[in-house]
Amino acid sequence: MAEIGPNTRLRVSPYYDATVKDGVTAFSPYNRMLMPVSYGDPDAEYERLMNAASQWDVAVQRQVEVRGPDAVRLVQIVSVRDLSSISVGQGMYVPMCDHRGVLINDPVVLKLAEKHFWLSIADNSVLMWVRAIASERGLRVDINEPDVSPMAVQGPKAEDVVAAIFGDWVRKIRFFWFVDAEIDGIPLKLARSGYSTQGGFEFYLMDGSRGVDLWNIVREAGRPWG
Repeated sequence: MAEIGPNTRLRVSPYYDATVKDGVTAFSPYNRMLMPVSYGDPDAEYERLMNAASQWDVAVQRQVEVRGPDAVRLVQIVSVRDLSSISVGQGMYVPMCDHRGVLINDPVVLKLAEKHFWLSIADNSVLMWVRAIASERGLRVDINEPDVSPMAVQGPKAEDVVAAIFGDWVRKIRFFWFVDAEIDGIPLKLARSGYSTQGGFEFYLMDGSRGVDLWNIVREAGRPWG
């Protein structure tokens, strides 16, 4: 397989080396990163997702961090959903439209503090878009892409896998809410959310240098559930 070198136009995730070791066979470009999309046996992957648990590198789901005096106002401006009831520690699914009303992204908004948010985005240049909106409105905010890389565990046994890592307290996390967590000194935010309807969790890794460590912890914890 030809090597694709990381650069500013096409980056690899903190989990890249681990996914290669585990036999990834195909990637897809997403948010200028490489997203693993197959490990060579789609039937087995489907079976794990539907009946057990499946581990996904979704670091391509980048975060747009918005913080500052006008953060609440800006996040509401770019959202078509009323965010007045969102609480600290809660996420909400939020479609985003341009000035014509055309859908351009559908992130999950996570409220970290009263004036501090992450937009956990799909595939689009939302960082530049949100900066442009803030500039045209003259809003007092800082907007950046933090060192945050999600990993998901999805499927009906995902809760058992995550509880094996952190303890049974994770079973009490409500859908689309998140908490601060740590394992082996690895800082993260743990959310009950994800792309599948089978249920699951997302690990928002907050130290990219520990990606392979976190991947291996989750991988080993999931062995009893296939």
